[in-house]
Amino acid sequence: MIKKSNIYTRTGDLGTTALRGGTRVKKNDLRVEAYGTVDELNSYLGVLATSPNLQDDMVKLIIWIQNRLFDLGGYLATDHKGEMDEAPGLGQEAISKLEHEIDRMDAELPPLTRFVLPGSSRRSALAHVCRTICRRAERQIVTLSEKSWIDPNVLRFMNRLSDFLFVFARYNNVMNSCEEIFWEPSK
Repeated sequence: MIKKSNIYTRTGDLGTTALRGGTRVKKNDLRVEAYGTVDELNSYLGVLATSPNLQDDMVKLIIWIQNRLFDLGGYLATDHKGEMDEAPGLGQEAISKLEHEIDRMDAELPPLTRFVLPGSSRRSALAHVCRTICRRAERQIVTLSEKSWIDPNVLRFMNRLSDFLFVFARYNNVMNSCEEIFWEPSK
């Protein structure tokens, strides 16, 4: 019989956590901040995937993205110690898949001539929340990359993912006949 492991270990009670490989770091370490924000994004994408009436192909795509983000979290949670490791699942094939989906959706959208405000529909607003969390994760990964080598595909993937989420938000509004809200600058 396999014994069930405890959820709590008490090893983090003093504000440290273990990276993959066993190195202990503070819970506010750049690496922990980066993979924690990726985890936050993944959680919000789970909420987005449960949007009422979301097409099955889009749900599958979001779940595919969630899997890639889980790969990324594992990569970021590993102390690479200067090694030039590639991030699994985040190579050119994954980046191209996001680009293909961006192009597919964007072909259905009217040209963008003004800044779009988040909103118009709950699904679109949630996609914008995901986009801003993605951008924060990207900034944290950039900061981490100044101190530790990070596979350049990680930043490419995150940059493309935020673009995808922006287009996804617009696409859902337009396809569901929700009028986009545009920024009206102060005069």
